[in-house]
Amino acid sequence: MYTVKELFPTLQGEGAHAGRAAIFCRFAGCNLWSGREEDRATAVCQFCDTDFVGSDGAGGGKFENAELLANAIEDAWLSTGAGPQQRYVVFTGGEPLLQLDAALIEALHGKGFSIAIETNGTIKVPKGIDWVCVSPKAGSDLIVLQADEIKLVIPQSGHQALESLLARFEGMDYRNRFLQPMDGLTLKENTALAVRLCQKRPLWRLSVQAHKMIGIR
Repeated sequence: MYTVKELFPTLQGEGAHAGRAAIFCRFAGCNLWSGREEDRATAVCQFCDTDFVGSDGAGGGKFENAELLANAIEDAWLSTGAGPQQRYVVFTGGEPLLQLDAALIEALHGKGFSIAIETNGTIKVPKGIDWVCVSPKAGSDLIVLQADEIKLVIPQSGHQALESLLARFEGMDYRNRFLQPMDGLTLKENTALAVRLCQKRPLWRLSVQAHKMIGIR
């Protein structure tokens, strides 16, 4: 059984694949926050602005097995008029590795999809994922120290010594490194900070949430 909050076609808005056609599949549930506001103050991750509770979003639901969910992802891809080439699905959450498993990976590869995840990096990544993006959260126990991409949202509580943190990540095997300004009332200041850090430490690139800028999900 897979519990999906929402599932929809879009363009990837962030990171190395920004602008690429994709299906976003948002799994319900996270291991760093319950998703309930009353628990936010005591959660490991306190800044998440995403609703990942339940299965009532567009395209969401409960899927009994991998084949049914893979069919729904394929249907979403075909709904845009896209052909069989460059099929791409991004699993996010919440934390997608609480649910993404070998059966679903196999079913999607069988339909020609490349599979990407955005994970907080606290759960071991299964074999067969084609693109792994780690987005670490301050205060969590990071175990995924090698990935295609790291996307660090800044600033976060506990990230006061930010340059020391960046130096730590620079010593790990992340093949693409991005700084993403935290959204909200201080977005302008956070963006200026990210720009300064990318200029000073050119191993890092700026990631902006382009989907929000152009008004797509």
